[in-house]
Amino acid sequence: MPKKNANILLLGLGGVGYHLAKRLTHEGHALTAIETDPDLIKRADGEIDARLIRADGMSFASWEEAGARDMDYLIAVTDNDAVNILASLLADRCGIPQKISRVRSLDVLKPDALLTAADLKIDLVIRPEELVAKEIARLLKLRTGNAVIDIADGRMQVTAARVHADSALAGSKLKDISREYADFYFRVVSIARGINTIIPGGEDEILPGDHIYVLAYTQDQPRLLELIGEPREQRHRIMIIGGGLVGLRVAELLENSFPIKLVEKDERRAEELSYLLDRTEILRGDGTHIDTLMRAGLQDMDTIITATGDNETNIMTSVLAKHLIQDGSRNRGASKARTIALVQREAYLVLASTMGSDVVLNKKVLAGNEILKYIRRGQLLSVAQLHGCDTEVVELIAEEGAPITHKPLHEAGGMQGKIIIGAVRRSGDWEIATGDTHVQAGDKIIGISKSRNLRDLQALILS
Repeated sequence: MPKKNANILLLGLGGVGYHLAKRLTHEGHALTAIETDPDLIKRADGEIDARLIRADGMSFASWEEAGARDMDYLIAVTDNDAVNILASLLADRCGIPQKISRVRSLDVLKPDALLTAADLKIDLVIRPEELVAKEIARLLKLRTGNAVIDIADGRMQVTAARVHADSALAGSKLKDISREYADFYFRVVSIARGINTIIPGGEDEILPGDHIYVLAYTQDQPRLLELIGEPREQRHRIMIIGGGLVGLRVAELLENSFPIKLVEKDERRAEELSYLLDRTEILRGDGTHIDTLMRAGLQDMDTIITATGDNETNIMTSVLAKHLIQDGSRNRGASKARTIALVQREAYLVLASTMGSDVVLNKKVLAGNEILKYIRRGQLLSVAQLHGCDTEVVELIAEEGAPITHKPLHEAGGMQGKIIIGAVRRSGDWEIATGDTHVQAGDKIIGISKSRNLRDLQALILS
């Protein structure tokens, strides 16, 4: 098992690096970051508890200043693949045991590549666009826009859904819902409302328009979705708006399983896509325009993916598409379509969810999750950040003498509004946790918290 706190050298504080730095320092890791951009250094200095060095990441002097030979991990996530690759080679020469590098090219992932990741001394290759595309493909192959993650050895799922005014849950406090559905084991573990994420307690009320995240047994998902007012449906007709790296890769992964239409604004790129994709219908046009969407057959679609390079375009097009489809469905009795929006700015994640996007994905978050899973292996058993809110789900094993083992959950202090214990596995069986649950040493636990409270969650469960 690795040390609970590691010494980490981070190259690059833009995008993935900044997001990752916040999460690593929240967990108490000792972080040293090298960055050339003074503006990024200034932003990080006010928000991240890390040692910051303004220098070229390829400067040997900056590595000496950082104490590279004492580091446990190198994480190279600059926007320059060549810098990240060279940094891994340099880290290997310095004796850093674990090297993680962002490399956009898929070539190094191929077993027959001229230079493989092993040749380049990279232990984990991170390609954010590929992670986003694969997550979209995973969600769509589940044939529902609701399922978010499988947990508890596949016995449970955290499901995301929007609460409509006619939902059975709308206007009810969680404690009342628990009493009314005492025979149905599920827990609301997070709520996205406006621009805020709420880790709810019994007194919190579910409001129409909330985007809620619910933990339930996998076999109970159809009943859960019916209760929320989101019946499970078989979805198969897909429209992708934006033919960049993500849009192209999603089409590649799915075109043999689903009929896909891809709308691309740029004429040259649209022509290129027509050669790269065999079964996807390529349509040239501006996906933000109503006429373009209607001509492309929007109202016949079951899933709309907005994957342009612009945050506002993806969010507003997602909202527009949903509005147009709902207007059409009132006349035809058609089912509701799902939307998946790619959002680059973390500040927009909750906003996009509450504005109407069913699933909101951020490549920085997905890349950060992949890196954190690698660093946490052996300590945190798994990790996922819920799409569209600032909430993490982790599996841990309660250690002997940990605070959580001292008394039942309803008597445990310091959890209100910050931490939820969702499920406990004891003697091979997973159970959804209640206030009366008393965690024992050796129990496997599903914990839910905001990212900034993950360290508190660990302190509660690990002695």
